[in-house]
Amino acid sequence: MAYAMIAGLPVQAGLYGSALGSVSAPWFASSRFLIAGPSNATAVLLLSGMATLNIPEGQRLAVLPVLVMMVATVFLLGAALNAGVIVRYISRTVITGYVTAAGCLIVANQIKNVLGLHIARDSTLFSTVWHTLQALPETNPVALATGASTLVLYFLLRRFLPGLPHVAITLTVVTAATTALTHFAGLSFETLSAAGVGDFSLALPQVDLELCSKLASPAIAIAFLAFLESTSIAKTLAARAGDTIDVRQHMISLGIANAVSALGRGMPVSGSPARSTLNWSSGAHTPLANFISGLLVIAGIITLSPLIALIPKAGLGALVIAVGLALIDPRTIAQVVRTTRSDAATFAATAIGGILFPLDTAIFLGVLTSLLLFLHKVAQPKLVEYAFNQRGELAEKTSEQARTVPAVSIVHVEGDLFFGAADVFLEQMRLLVQTENLKVILLRMRNAHNLDASAAFAIAELVKFARQNGRDVVVSGLQPDAEAVFRRSGLLDLIGEQNIFRYTPENVTLCTRDALKRAQQIIGAEKADIILFAKPTIPED
Repeated sequence: MAYAMIAGLPVQAGLYGSALGSVSAPWFASSRFLIAGPSNATAVLLLSGMATLNIPEGQRLAVLPVLVMMVATVFLLGAALNAGVIVRYISRTVITGYVTAAGCLIVANQIKNVLGLHIARDSTLFSTVWHTLQALPETNPVALATGASTLVLYFLLRRFLPGLPHVAITLTVVTAATTALTHFAGLSFETLSAAGVGDFSLALPQVDLELCSKLASPAIAIAFLAFLESTSIAKTLAARAGDTIDVRQHMISLGIANAVSALGRGMPVSGSPARSTLNWSSGAHTPLANFISGLLVIAGIITLSPLIALIPKAGLGALVIAVGLALIDPRTIAQVVRTTRSDAATFAATAIGGILFPLDTAIFLGVLTSLLLFLHKVAQPKLVEYAFNQRGELAEKTSEQARTVPAVSIVHVEGDLFFGAADVFLEQMRLLVQTENLKVILLRMRNAHNLDASAAFAIAELVKFARQNGRDVVVSGLQPDAEAVFRRSGLLDLIGEQNIFRYTPENVTLCTRDALKRAQQIIGAEKADIILFAKPTIPED
């Protein structure tokens, strides 16, 4: 009901979405803890989408089924195309930052109800807090007392009677108390509206191509955000329980749940972080808990809908605040921030983005930061020269150790050699070519992965530059994937078959031995230094 209010919709849209999502999603779900239904993030995104299209609040309930059915279509198409693999590129740090920002936004959006304020709805945490602070002089003491009493009762029940449904008990007690105070003490409490809650029916949305074209952008955004949101909380709860999540199956369940919700004029269905966390903390073990909760909501709509008009907004807002606070996990945040500077920066970008911008923007900002920091790490290859010291030990070569005989330099190309690392690799190799008495560069490619056109161009430039300076290039340990890139790019012809030695799993050192023999032939001398170059181990920053 609170999420419906956030989206500027009648409360029945939230109830229908919660009920229909909960009874339909569990049959196809991958997570046993996820509670399907409306969420704070999708409610805010729904609000901004409707506002952007200039749809008046009175017409939003009529437009809603078409939008939700389009969200369902996006999910089902994504599952068919296996588009859920995108979640692999979203780190747990981004998820932690997003869940933290979502928890804060849930709290911020409900403070106005606890204080009895009437301020404009906002899509960002910063603007919500700012407008709330400006309206503080208008605080309603009765609403504040109601909200504070609700929180006290909730935390007392959770502390001393953890096995009971403390949310339901708290809301029932607070509603009974405010109703009694209204009748016997003459106090006035702002309550929810129950208009139209009992008028439920299933019907296909009226398809309008012009309307669908207008709703395409918000539908895709809501589906994407709902996918990230539900996947993040599903993965978080699965990690706590030692479970795994089938992302494709997860998308199918959300697609079906949204289609059913659209038939009943419900809100978009996501995996609710607040209710899923509550479900897990309450001791649920199977998806049946989700289905039962949906049945209970349906039963409540049928039998208790007139009583919805008695629920105080301040009490309901206080309970949503309590559940939102449960999403903010200080231990997980501390662990993420302490692990590496990259993780700390990614968490900060996501969390701060959630404060200053809408949550969908925060997700994109966190993912972009994570990818950029990763590319920064893998795109900085370094080569260290090794030689034998006076004790006969292989150690890092010092500047005083000059080469006095023709040398073969073995370069261990390790990790991903792609466009981000190609230029740096070529620059360092050019410096190597110009070193004194060097005759042959032996590229050991056994552990080189993900070569692309940029890497092929870099190696070609290296071969040409080396030969212009009286050097040559020999390749050993060439794996099938890298060989395919060499062949298609013309590198095999440029380097020459006589200088290519493929990796042989039966004898892993054979290719290097043969490559060294070939280098000896190129040098044409009886004695040669063999200098090893390798990428050093770079500690986590």
